[in-house]
Amino acid sequence: MHSSLKSNPSSRLFLNPSKSTPTRYPIFTFPGKSSPNKSLRTSIDVQQEGASKKEEEHLLPSNGTRRLPIVIKTSGRVSRYFLKGDSFELVCLDEDVDDDTTSFSHVGFLKLIKLSSSAAKDFFIPKQVSDSYVSYVKWKFLHRVFSSALQVLATQAMFRAIGIGQSRSLASSAAFNWILKDGLGRLCRCIYTASLASAFDTNLKRVRFSTSLLFSLSIGVELMTPLFPRYFLLLASIANIAKQISLSCYLATGSAVHRSFAVADNLGEVSAKAQIQTVCFDNLGLLLAVLLNMLFQNNQRLQASLPFVLYPIFSTIDLLGIYQGLKHINLQTLTKNRLEIILERWIQSRQVPSPAEVSKEEGVDLLGSRASKRVWPIRIGCLDPKAQIPKLSMMVMQSLRNDDGYFITLELSSHGFRRTPRPRIVICLREGANSLEVITSLLQTCYIRKAFVTNRFKRTDNLMLQDWSLLAGESKLAARDDFTELYKQMQEQGWIVKNVLLSAEEQVRYIFDQHQSLTL
Repeated sequence: MHSSLKSNPSSRLFLNPSKSTPTRYPIFTFPGKSSPNKSLRTSIDVQQEGASKKEEEHLLPSNGTRRLPIVIKTSGRVSRYFLKGDSFELVCLDEDVDDDTTSFSHVGFLKLIKLSSSAAKDFFIPKQVSDSYVSYVKWKFLHRVFSSALQVLATQAMFRAIGIGQSRSLASSAAFNWILKDGLGRLCRCIYTASLASAFDTNLKRVRFSTSLLFSLSIGVELMTPLFPRYFLLLASIANIAKQISLSCYLATGSAVHRSFAVADNLGEVSAKAQIQTVCFDNLGLLLAVLLNMLFQNNQRLQASLPFVLYPIFSTIDLLGIYQGLKHINLQTLTKNRLEIILERWIQSRQVPSPAEVSKEEGVDLLGSRASKRVWPIRIGCLDPKAQIPKLSMMVMQSLRNDDGYFITLELSSHGFRRTPRPRIVICLREGANSLEVITSLLQTCYIRKAFVTNRFKRTDNLMLQDWSLLAGESKLAARDDFTELYKQMQEQGWIVKNVLLSAEEQVRYIFDQHQSLTL
């Protein structure tokens, strides 16, 4: 089988360079055919304006040295390439030559501090992270140092409780108690992790701070074991259960926290730096505890009471560091609460807020009462059978069609000690609903709530189906008109829009039955 290739006369890539004709592009003109009075000119002969005095000292025209427009920055040092004849030379521009010997030591000391700080930053801080990462590490430093010191003091107290170091101690009994309390703690850790797996994504800050508070209380329980040595197993088991729960939350939410700071898909680097920070900060906490013990080693009474004096101070600083550090975590993932904040801002100003702005408004929300305090709160899930279902909601469900991906209805739920019914809006999603439908349904619901708040429909308790249909239709059209621009701005602000993280209750879906019945 024969094949032939026909050369394209317009293509010059396959021509013999020695026989090629000159082109109008100088880069394709070979040196043998170039004009003798023309040469390739570079920018190295051009004197750059605004050159610093330090760089001018390195520019030596007498011996043919030329400065190249290339600056290298590594480890806090600034260097520039110079062309000396046919060779390159990399000259550090930070090297200050001062004839004054009295200021040489001062300059050298400042340079040493600068290099040390730059080396420490490269050791602890990843190359490409968000702007809030440094502030987060500062608060993490306080948290890890004082938490580590408290753990050392608590461990010493537990050793005294079981009699380690005393002649009357029984090694086998102490080991049995220690192993038993660790086994109970790990078992409860598995149960807790399995029951609250989805909460690690939807309520990360709240769960992390609440478990940190639980960890701080567990250390206080461990400090009480020397006072009640007979109940060592009970107190130690309770404390260890709380510590294991806190540890499971810390490990489960660590990847999400690191991902929020990784701006260049450098999650591995951020995670590695976080481990370095944890080890170094914990060692400083250990050193602090050792120094405190050495300071009071001659006075046994003061050494025994030292943990009770330091516990409220160290635990307060520890929790403060955790709380402030969580404020600098700007999560880009979408949850129902974050999406609601974004959509409310969009309806007001037609602008999508950044993750930092949403994080500031979201806060830690320890009690989870922020959403419940809203006027006409919004909930995603199925209708609560214990709540009062208005006739309107029943009529909405009866009028549901096969092509509907969700429906919006009302319910009256009782909250507080007075148990007064309070209206709220419920979004019921159909099986197979994607993130686009979740965003659209929540945007439509925010428009409906705006109509209620502005008293467009004053009698919401006796709202007729015709009025509700009109309100739902107008809000649905408004949501569809806004979706394209809203989605675009959310992507520009860095939000991860491919998925909306929902809790276990919010993930409940309904299945449309052709016989006009709903299966939840």
